[in-house]
Amino acid sequence: MITALRVASYGAKLTPASTKNVASCIYPVRRLKVANMADDTKAVADQPPKTAKQLKKEEEKSAKLAKFQAKKEAAEKKNATAEKKESKKEKEKQKDKQVIEYNVPTPSGQKKDVSVPLPAQYSPSYVEAAWYSWWEEQKFFKPEYGRSSIVEPNPKGNFVICLPPPNVTGSLHLGHALTASIQDALTRWHRMKGKTVLWNPGCDHAGIATQVVVEKKLMREGGVSRHDIGREQFVKEVWKWKEEKGDTIYHQLRKVGCSVDWERACFTMDEKLSKAVKECFVRLHSEGIIYRSKRLVNWSCQLKSAISDIEVDKEELPGRKLLKVPGYKEMVEFGVLVSFAYPVEGTDQEIVVATTRVETMLGDTAIAVHPSDERYKHLVGKYCLHPFCDRKLPIIPDDFVDITFGTGAVKVTPAHDHNDYEVGKRHKLPFVEMMDDVGCITDVCPQFKGMPRFEARKAVMAALKEKGLFRDLKENPMVIPICSRSKDIVEPLLKPQWYVRCDEMASKAIEAVRCGQLRIVPAIHDRVWYSWLENCRDWCISRQLWWGHRIPAYFISFTDPNLPVGNPDNGDYWVSGRSEEEALELAVKKFNLPKEKIILKQDEDILDTWFSSALFPFSIFGWPDQTADLKAFYPTQLLETGHDILFFWVARMVFMGQKLLGQLPFPEVYLHAMVRDAHGRKMSKSLGNVIDPLDVLHGITLEGLHQRLEEGNLDPKEIEIAKAGQKADNPEGIPECGADAMRFALCAYTAQGRDINLDVKRVVGYRYFCNKIWNAFKFSQPFLEGYTPTALEGLTGKESTMDRWILSRLSVLVDEANKGFTEYDFPLVTTAIHNFWLYELCDVYIECLKPVMRGSDEEAKGAARAALYTSLDVGLRVLSPFMPFLTEELFQRLPRRSPSAPPSICVTPYPENLGLYDKDLDTRVKLMQDVVKTVRALKQDYLPPKSRPEVYLKCTTKESLSTLQEFSAVIETLGQSNGVHCVEDGVVPTGCTMVTVGHSCEVHLLLKGLVDPHKEIERLNTLIAEKQGGQSKLLDITKGVEYEKVPIEVRDANKEKIEQLRVEIENLQRALEGFKLVEQQQ
Repeated sequence: MITALRVASYGAKLTPASTKNVASCIYPVRRLKVANMADDTKAVADQPPKTAKQLKKEEEKSAKLAKFQAKKEAAEKKNATAEKKESKKEKEKQKDKQVIEYNVPTPSGQKKDVSVPLPAQYSPSYVEAAWYSWWEEQKFFKPEYGRSSIVEPNPKGNFVICLPPPNVTGSLHLGHALTASIQDALTRWHRMKGKTVLWNPGCDHAGIATQVVVEKKLMREGGVSRHDIGREQFVKEVWKWKEEKGDTIYHQLRKVGCSVDWERACFTMDEKLSKAVKECFVRLHSEGIIYRSKRLVNWSCQLKSAISDIEVDKEELPGRKLLKVPGYKEMVEFGVLVSFAYPVEGTDQEIVVATTRVETMLGDTAIAVHPSDERYKHLVGKYCLHPFCDRKLPIIPDDFVDITFGTGAVKVTPAHDHNDYEVGKRHKLPFVEMMDDVGCITDVCPQFKGMPRFEARKAVMAALKEKGLFRDLKENPMVIPICSRSKDIVEPLLKPQWYVRCDEMASKAIEAVRCGQLRIVPAIHDRVWYSWLENCRDWCISRQLWWGHRIPAYFISFTDPNLPVGNPDNGDYWVSGRSEEEALELAVKKFNLPKEKIILKQDEDILDTWFSSALFPFSIFGWPDQTADLKAFYPTQLLETGHDILFFWVARMVFMGQKLLGQLPFPEVYLHAMVRDAHGRKMSKSLGNVIDPLDVLHGITLEGLHQRLEEGNLDPKEIEIAKAGQKADNPEGIPECGADAMRFALCAYTAQGRDINLDVKRVVGYRYFCNKIWNAFKFSQPFLEGYTPTALEGLTGKESTMDRWILSRLSVLVDEANKGFTEYDFPLVTTAIHNFWLYELCDVYIECLKPVMRGSDEEAKGAARAALYTSLDVGLRVLSPFMPFLTEELFQRLPRRSPSAPPSICVTPYPENLGLYDKDLDTRVKLMQDVVKTVRALKQDYLPPKSRPEVYLKCTTKESLSTLQEFSAVIETLGQSNGVHCVEDGVVPTGCTMVTVGHSCEVHLLLKGLVDPHKEIERLNTLIAEKQGGQSKLLDITKGVEYEKVPIEVRDANKEKIEQLRVEIENLQRALEGFKLVEQQQ
């Protein structure tokens, strides 16, 4: 019966009280039976006497009924306990969700009132209120703070870094938050190190993105396009939008706590930066580094503009798939290979070619075969006939053809394919443009003229079939280039554009890394740097947009009709100038004509946004003017950004810095990982895994997350999928975590390498860490009231062993933090901070302080206060770069070592070289901690909660005996035992369970009198059998023939359950052996 109760209660501890409860469950059943028999005495008397078999059966039935009743009572008790625990958990959750506000009236810019008591628990809303505006007002973030002049040499050095300019259209996303967290931690660390520090913010005009946003706004609000209102008015509308909405991301960066110099904030379209853009273009054009040429570009028919490689998303298709393309009502088919025949002129032969873009055959100008292909050698030099126009296609030999692929013959469309473009140049083929700027067919083949390209695709297929030239259609894996801005399919089109010649600048950038002038961290990115730059193509910088830096180049024509007319496709008739007047002077010199005979027309195109971004490290300081800022802050000390723009931005800044100023813009580049969701998936609105950092800061309900999806532009099916993803990942929404926890988590995550799989639960965990720091500080406050710390950190000689130990661990923390910051090893810093505050200060030292502070030894109290104060003071300063708000809130409530101490933690010196590390003491305390962990583990395995057993420590060496005797009181306190006895080769009482710690100590926990080992053995045997049964069933399932067809997430869950059961069984078996040992000793 007791065994049955144990099974029902899933391992509840059996005590004398619970045994009594078992009896009370059984006896009422028996009394009920007796009562029933009394009522039916007469009926029983009339019946014949029962046989022994019947009596035995009734007895068994009665026992079963009692057993059932006992189980029922136990289950009810268990449910009541579970409900109580659940209620407690729910209360704790509600407590965590409680938002405490700072309600003391504090005008913006004034210091927060720290005379009011701290709230009972940590609340980000309370902590993060009011501090930022005070920091700004006090100008702590300016390089001029504490200095007479920015050009005055600082013996401690400078630290200058640029915030990678986010798009003016954007709002904060987790990539920005990661960048901001890392850069602010570095900036604050260097500032606290006493350097002259400038973190310069800026915002990018984001040509395509901004133009799209404003065009949509005009159409939505007024039903007009940019062409309806004209270029000048459209640009005014964009500036108007920028003034109204463009500083959203700046407000968000303030929320995160970024310590940038806002007075130096700049915008890439500002007059200062625009001047730099013109200067750069004119200089490079005059040197021939910028030139004009007609080449293939990535073209968005929807935007009617060339786009950069980074704005092209590659979607891999395993085979046939229908995709939605802007401007088309019907879905368009991709992932198929169409084969068709070209007849060979003057023969009855044909050449079959294959393509995934059959409409481009309208621009074919040749058929290429491999020179050594015996199948086609006799046809080289002959011609194929185009079926839809009067065009002959020469059959040409070229090594680029793969003999083994398809038929070994390739159609060549030089004006619409990058590979074919090179073939066309080699063989001097005509470049027939079969598609215009909007993606419609030109007049190359009249029957298809004006058709949108994907409608022409179907029409060409039908026409080929009609002429009997269609041969085959089959699925084909392929990669589709999609414009990230318009979602249109990108087309290679021939366009006259401006280019930057990159070969010489790329060689210098490669050499800078090879010789160590430029260091890339992590070094694994060096090979990417070399690979890109060794194969670097010239950079197309023209964009067919209205919003951006208009290209300062002018096409020359003449008033005299007798003078030759220039070709705008090349650079012969172009000049550039910082102004139209300067350009006119150059044109006069170029053609030796009077001004009156020259007409200038400025290029309508604008420059690629990356062009102005490439100048950012020096244009923000006023280049080309020789300003004080340029002299003081260029070159900067570091560039920190994501590895995805190593080429698009970082390399180009290196190009321009070396070319225009003769110096690298920075000596080091730190590349952080990319942020993905907890499952390693790319952040995508359609998956519902995109997280707004402000939702992490302030918290949001699941309904609020769903509402964000409704406000987006997903279709209904995608919304439902995304909602399911949100519910799976965040079933209760996201609790308020605050900026400090988010910053700390993001920096801690940088250990993962190329990708960060961000789980919001980990951010929530660091919010609890903030609460732990909060509670530690609140505990310490009463002991520090009226306390005046000494002027210097260090030992007085009156410290206890544990005082010296915490200061030793503090010294280790300081060394590891400085090492981690120096080496950009942020996880080293965050781990050291987390371990010190949680596992050393809170779990050990503060627990050891409690009996000291309750005692009467005033000298011990004084030494403990000093050690506690130093631990808090130094610990907060070490933490401050990651958690500026929490550390400021608490630091302002600490007494100061000096009346002239800095007013804020963010300008207080960062700790370094405490010199308090004691290796021998650390080793001894480590043994003590191992013993405490063992005692706690044994108590958890064998005893009910709150039990305080006797502990016997059997030591095999004099050193371990001496150490454990020294720390016996600490072990008793931390292990919550009823006494700690150290023995050397002595006798340990019977009735103990034992575990060895290291090679020099046995920990014996006295169980005698606290538990019944026989009953515990029965319970554990039953529980182990249950667990093994469950494990066996799961293993049988995984060995099934059809198991591979089970969804991967189910298989992963089963694997996790099996491993969990294995660990549980091992723990239970270990406990079982312990109880057997105790039973043998009794």
